[in-house]
Amino acid sequence: MRSFALASALAAASMVSAGPTATEKELPRRADPLPTTTAFWTGDKRFYIRGIDYQPGGSSANIDPLADTNICRRDVQRFQDLGVNTVRVYSVDNSADHTDCMQALNDAGIYLVLDVNNPAYSINRDKPGPSYNDVYLQSVFATIDEFAKYDNTLAFFSGNEVINDKPESVKSAPYVKATTRDMRQYIGSRGYRKIPVGYSAADVSQNRMQTANYFNCGSDDERSDFFAFNDYSWCAPSSFEESGWNQKVKNFTGYGLPIFLSEWGCITNGRDFEELSALMSNRMSSVYSGGLMYEYSREGNGFGIVELSGNSNSVKEDPDFQKLASALSKYPAPTGDGGFTSTTSAVACPTIDDIWDLEEWGTSALPAIPEGAMKYMTDGAGAGPGLKGDGSQDASGTSTGTAAPGSGSVTATASDHNGSGRPAPPMDLSVFFVTGIVAVFTLAGTLLL
Repeated sequence: MRSFALASALAAASMVSAGPTATEKELPRRADPLPTTTAFWTGDKRFYIRGIDYQPGGSSANIDPLADTNICRRDVQRFQDLGVNTVRVYSVDNSADHTDCMQALNDAGIYLVLDVNNPAYSINRDKPGPSYNDVYLQSVFATIDEFAKYDNTLAFFSGNEVINDKPESVKSAPYVKATTRDMRQYIGSRGYRKIPVGYSAADVSQNRMQTANYFNCGSDDERSDFFAFNDYSWCAPSSFEESGWNQKVKNFTGYGLPIFLSEWGCITNGRDFEELSALMSNRMSSVYSGGLMYEYSREGNGFGIVELSGNSNSVKEDPDFQKLASALSKYPAPTGDGGFTSTTSAVACPTIDDIWDLEEWGTSALPAIPEGAMKYMTDGAGAGPGLKGDGSQDASGTSTGTAAPGSGSVTATASDHNGSGRPAPPMDLSVFFVTGIVAVFTLAGTLLL
C-alpha cells in the first residue's frame, strides 16, 4: 500500500581518565553464523515473522519514528501488548542516531525490517534510469551504515511496489534489482554481518510470478536474499481457498528463497485477522515465513489499529487492536520445521512478453553500478543526507553501462569478519538468545560466510 515511486556487541566503554567519561550505549549482541535455507531460524528453531507495519504520520509526513525516543517507547509498549516480534519501518533519517529506539525494540524482543528509501531518495518508476545514480546509492548505503550496527535489524528492503499494475512500471525492475545487488555488495565490502536484502512487491496478478522469478534469477551476486509481497486478497469473511492463498502457496512451492508477506490485512468488510489461521499453519509454513499486518496507526486511509495525537503520549486503541492481539494469541507460530525446503536455488529469468518487457535489458542484463558509487565500497558512504536533503531523482552520476555477471561479488572487505558470500544470519536478540537467520547456499552448493 505505502509506496514511494520512489559483531559482537558494541559494549559500553569505560576508560580511566582524570575526569568522568560518558558511557557509550550498548548495542544488541551478534549472532553466530548459521546456514540459510528457504526459511528463517533462531538457532535450531524456525522463525516466523509475526509483525506490523509502522510509520506514524504516513509517508507524506516523512517522519522517522525511530529517531524520537518518546514516540518509539510509547509505541513499543503497544507492540508488546499485541505480541508482535517484528516491525517494518518505511522511511528513516539516515543522519540521525537510532540507538535508544533500537535498544527499546531489542529489549522488547522485536526485530526491524527496514526500507532504505524515502520520497526524495528512491527509484522513480516513471524514469528509473536517471534516478539510479551515485547520489541515490550514497543515501542507501548511509542507511545501511546506520542500521547494520544494530543486531536486531532483521532485513532491508531495496524497494516497495516500484513495479505495480501500470504496464510501464516493469521497466524499473532492472534498476531495483541493481540496487539490491549493490546493497548486498556494500554490506559485504564494508565487512558487516550479512543482513538479508530483498524486495517488497505489489500483489499484481499479471506480473506477480514474473517479478518473483526476476529477483531470484541470474548470477549469485544478482539474486535477492528473500522475496516479500503485499497481499490484500483475503477479505473477511474468507478462507484459505476462497482468498486464493492456497493457489499462491502452490505457485511459490519450490521457489528457492524465503518468502513472507510485507503487508497484509484487507479492510473491505472489516477485519477479523483470520488470515493468521492459515499463515501460522502447516498449510503455508512450507513456503511462507509469516508476515507483517498493515498497519499500526490510522493515517486517513482506513487502515491502522490505533489513533495517535502527534508526538504526544496519547494512544487510542481501536477495536481492531484487541482483535489482532487475540488472533496472534489464538494462532501461535507453527511448531517443528514447518515443512521447509532445506536447499535454495535460482530460477529461470522470466521471458519477455507483452506484460514483462524490460526493453534494452532483455531477460537478465542489469545496469552497472554508477562509477561514482564504487568508491563507497572501500571508503564508506559517509554522512547520510537525512530526510531534508536535496534528493537524488534528478541528480547526475547515473549508470553508463551494462554489468557483467558476477560484477557485484565482494572482492575485498573493510574488516575481517563476514566478508563475502550470500547472507549470513542477522542478529541475536538478547531477550530471545537468537542465534540467527540461516545464510543461503550457493548454486554450487558451497556455503560462503
